Amino acid sequence: MEKSEGITIPHEKPWRYEEGEYTVTRGSAWSGPGCHLGCGVLMYTDKDGKLVKVEGDPENPMTEGRLCVRCLDMPEIVNHKDRLTYPMKRARADRGKNKWERVSWDEAYDIVEREFNAIKDEYGAESVVFIHGTGRDIAPWQSRLCWSFGSPNYGNVLSGNACYLPRVAGMAATTGSFWIADVAQHFPDRFDHEGWTMPEVMFVWGNNPLIANSDGFFGHWVIDLMKRGMKTVVIDPRVTFLAAKANLHLPIRPGTDAALALGMLNVIINEEIYDKEFVDCWCYGFDELKERVQEYPADRVAAITWIPEDKIVRAARMLAAAKPATLQWGLAIDMTREAIPAGQAIAALFQITGNIDCPGGLVPPAEIMAYSGGWGRDLLPPEQEPKRLGLDRYRLLQMGFKQSSPDVLIETMETGVPYEIHGAHFQTTNGIACMGADPHRVYNAFNKCDFIVSVDLFMTPTIMALADVVLPAATFAERNGIRVGDGPQRGEVINKVTQIGECKSDMQINLELGKRFNPEAWPWEKPEEMFTELLKPTGYSWEELREEAPVYLPVEYYKYKTGKMRNDGQPGFQTATGRIELWSTFYNAAELDPLPYFEEPDPGPGSTPELFEQYPLVLTTGARNWSYFHSEHRQIERLRRMHPDPIVQVHPDKLAELGMEDGEWVWIENQNGRAKIRIESTPILTDPRIVACDHAWWRPEGDPEKFFDVFEYNINNLMVYSPGKSGFGSNYKTSICRLYKLEDGE
Repeated sequence: MEKSEGITIPHEKPWRYEEGEYTVTRGSAWSGPGCHLGCGVLMYTDKDGKLVKVEGDPENPMTEGRLCVRCLDMPEIVNHKDRLTYPMKRARADRGKNKWERVSWDEAYDIVEREFNAIKDEYGAESVVFIHGTGRDIAPWQSRLCWSFGSPNYGNVLSGNACYLPRVAGMAATTGSFWIADVAQHFPDRFDHEGWTMPEVMFVWGNNPLIANSDGFFGHWVIDLMKRGMKTVVIDPRVTFLAAKANLHLPIRPGTDAALALGMLNVIINEEIYDKEFVDCWCYGFDELKERVQEYPADRVAAITWIPEDKIVRAARMLAAAKPATLQWGLAIDMTREAIPAGQAIAALFQITGNIDCPGGLVPPAEIMAYSGGWGRDLLPPEQEPKRLGLDRYRLLQMGFKQSSPDVLIETMETGVPYEIHGAHFQTTNGIACMGADPHRVYNAFNKCDFIVSVDLFMTPTIMALADVVLPAATFAERNGIRVGDGPQRGEVINKVTQIGECKSDMQINLELGKRFNPEAWPWEKPEEMFTELLKPTGYSWEELREEAPVYLPVEYYKYKTGKMRNDGQPGFQTATGRIELWSTFYNAAELDPLPYFEEPDPGPGSTPELFEQYPLVLTTGARNWSYFHSEHRQIERLRRMHPDPIVQVHPDKLAELGMEDGEWVWIENQNGRAKIRIESTPILTDPRIVACDHAWWRPEGDPEKFFDVFEYNINNLMVYSPGKSGFGSNYKTSICRLYKLEDGE
């Protein structure tokens, strides 16, 4: 196959070279650990092959040598004394006890093969579920293992699939594609590329990209563009660094993003400052949208969102006046129950202003492989697809996404309806500590399984509580790999530089297990051959990509005018109407509201006022910090020193009212449960009625047989499984709570 028309950049130095006493290897930092950005790294190994230093790669055009502390501290992570370094097993009767026995890889594989096949023979392949965490490069191998085994149940335990998928699924349903901010990431010469236009304004909505970057988007790009004159509008309940530097900061009440977007649409439509030509030619349902937004005048929206009315109007006018404008949005949109209409409303702001598929606006990602659809779906027997959990309940699961519904999964495990779940394969996921709303419920549901195998870097609460066999995974420094499917418009490689114990990459583990379950589906002898298979659309082999990476895929603007957005080659968008659907025919067919709407978070001050009197603080959770990635890195000494305890951020005025002090340990509680947490007094919460809390806490130094204190410190004790009407979205970032002091001895 001929190589694609992608562009490569010659490097001054080869991918591996000698520098003094060290061997230096160029690579891309991708999971594990779990971060999925792909920063360019230089890994330094000594004569014994030990990783001793990691630095940023100044030749990487995306990061230009910039790294966060997690990459800089990779040597401690890779070489940590508590790494899982060999396979282990324990008796089913000893589940939850620290009674592990070392076994060989062959014996571990024998056990997994025997147990899973026994479940398959007796109950059907659908009775084994395959669960993975955030790592994007893990998704293709886990989905292929799941489907080649014959199970339709691939996914996670995050209620409402409330991480990225609501935005991606929603935009696919209404436009036929996902859209990302165009910040010249697809061009080797970046901001100086001829034909690219810098956004006049960027809306940073529900995201703190300097710390919590989404796929392939680096937060420092925002600062780079601000230095070049780009304006920013930041929507966030906290005064983050970018909010402090923004041209306009909208301090929103968590969970009211849909109302804000509808209020801004009201201003833009009623003042007739939208792009009339684009709307007339390329949008469907504008009149219906116009009618809907009349329900959201700016004064009403101000009361809902706690944002001053004049700021809402000013933000709307800034967006309409900017040519182009773009959007960098985040998890806060997904982690509300009605995430789908919220995303629909926010996207409509940029659609009716014509900021679609244009330089500096929003563009579809040019992916080598769309990981959202998984890899190897053709391997699943056709009769198994209807058994996918949630498919009959939530039509939106049919929009290219092949995951099962986490909410239906937990319910099914508890009830045995429509069938029983007997086995689980966990791949680099710590569900009890991180994803699982109501972690006790997650624990009890999975503890009913006959057999569970888990793949990870370190012992976790989830492994200690539930696994019967554990397989040690490699970090990115210990494996070869590729990054091809997260919207970066480029292909890059991960290069192995060291080996720790008997650890194997996720790809190798799945290849070796796959050969046992379904050898015809796994014809390759080594992972690098699988990488070449995935790279076929580009014409590159893995070895060629390693020499030439990064490879940039060709990018073209205004594809909707030339028929390159539709499968039939006609102008328009890949929807039933051929247009961007402001009124969604798909939602209507799925018996969902075809227009965006706002629904008060439940519980919350607007929906449960009597309960709010008992729990009078609005709680938002999960804001990222520099030293951790979700539940990872708690045992890494230098990173832990940066953030030693779980914290709840509270405004000083509220602390004074409560009679509490900075640094004090307290209980945070609501009607669902409670967790122990330390107070951080800070004025960055602009409204004293809001508190912000860490997520995914456990203590590796704690008692293993108490699952490292996960149930004591986990903020998810206050959450419940409660997805939106579409099956997407859940209230992780908007709830209510109260704080009270610990008793003596607690």
